[in-house]
Amino acid sequence: MLALRKVPATTSTFTAARRSMATAAGQYDLVVIGGGPGGYVAAIKAAQLGMKTACVEGRGSLGGTCLNVGCIPSKSLLHNSHLYHVAHEEFTKRGIEVTGLKVNLATMMKQKEKSVTGLTKGIEFLLKKNKADYIKGWGKIVNAGEVSVAGLDGTTSTLKTKNIIIATGSEPSPFPGVEIDEKVIVTSTGALSLEKIPESMIVIGGGVIGLELGSVWTRLGSKTTVVEYADAIGAGMDADMAKLFQKTLQKQHMNFKLGTKVISAKKNAAGKVDVVVEPSKGGPRETLTVDVVLLSIGRRPFTQNLGLDKAGVKVDNKGRVVTDHEFKTNVPGIRAIGDVIAGPMLAHKSEEEGIAAVEYIKSGHGHVNYNAIPSVIYTHPEVAWVGLNEAEAKAKGLQYNVGTFPFSANSRAKTMDDADGTIKIISDKKTDKILGAHIIGPGAGEMIAEAVLAIEYGASSEDIARTCHAHPTLSEAFKEACMATYDKAIHF
Repeated sequence: MLALRKVPATTSTFTAARRSMATAAGQYDLVVIGGGPGGYVAAIKAAQLGMKTACVEGRGSLGGTCLNVGCIPSKSLLHNSHLYHVAHEEFTKRGIEVTGLKVNLATMMKQKEKSVTGLTKGIEFLLKKNKADYIKGWGKIVNAGEVSVAGLDGTTSTLKTKNIIIATGSEPSPFPGVEIDEKVIVTSTGALSLEKIPESMIVIGGGVIGLELGSVWTRLGSKTTVVEYADAIGAGMDADMAKLFQKTLQKQHMNFKLGTKVISAKKNAAGKVDVVVEPSKGGPRETLTVDVVLLSIGRRPFTQNLGLDKAGVKVDNKGRVVTDHEFKTNVPGIRAIGDVIAGPMLAHKSEEEGIAAVEYIKSGHGHVNYNAIPSVIYTHPEVAWVGLNEAEAKAKGLQYNVGTFPFSANSRAKTMDDADGTIKIISDKKTDKILGAHIIGPGAGEMIAEAVLAIEYGASSEDIARTCHAHPTLSEAFKEACMATYDKAIHF
């Protein structure tokens, strides 16, 4: 969530109701279409900079996919399912004896919803505090200076504005031969709200979403199989780390069918799902029957009924809005950010773009360093990476060094008996500048911040190796990996 900075108020102190009535008839400096991480952050930032701003969102609650049916609820289930897994699988060997352990799924889901509601209401409060209007309805671009809103209350209004930011996010990609009902054939949305623990589940797609949600239901007792078209899981991961990650998940009873193509998934007369698969490179078909199928093959930009054609806004062959480095579209006054444009579909990437886009509007200057955008998979152990992986460094023709350090040699990980994983650092062979960092292990999602900061400021592996880290901590493993990298560097 955006960290607020106090700035002088520049808008009137009317009540929220009066201000909404007044601004709806007047002109805005900025209308943001979409209230997800990119949209609400952009709206708050614009209001802080003194711009008369409105955020239009038709979901009925702010936060977009991330807070409502994505990042936040999935992390709640990941955390609580991990606690159950530890209690069920590890307590005895840790000297903790428990009897009568069971899952109360309904209570677990209520706890998930509590976290979602609290955060979405918090964003609504932040918009109000910063005097940005929150307009509940579906926005449509009429032209560069007008946005029509089909209100959730049945009314229709038109907002006049000097600038528009499209921040409508993304939706799950469909798949031919797979009809979603969000009951037994589900997307991530349905997988977050299953009414009972399925005895068996197939996850179509071995990317971040599939692995996280597959991990949730595996921990709770489902026999889960990930079917992935490619020969490796975790698209975008370093190849060495992907292999290690798969082995770790297999130890947790998650199964994999790699190099496998899904032909169809259909509900049968018994209420189960028949999934027809075949080898990606060709071969005999087989039918797998399970209780639930999770379709998680990726996401696509959400631009339905947005009026892009009428407004003349260009999109590419993947449906993404085409923008320049200042997030400008081909239509003056209209910009776009987040999942609806090119780049990784990550909430924090959208937030950075939201702030930068507003700064470009206000001052002509903004900044997003795409080389320093981290990725995290919130399984256990977590997986996190930033910068180049080894294949990308080779493809660029770079001369590089690689240093690694296993958590099995880290004192804190050993004392926690949680030592699966390793850290891999890639640095420039001549300058020792850190090019990429890849972590599998406990706390990887937090630890990656040190690597992001190092890349943002151009640090070398020696810089990290010579920086004092508290003992005993998991972060010492990062220091040791950097030390191993530096030892291979050219010393003058």
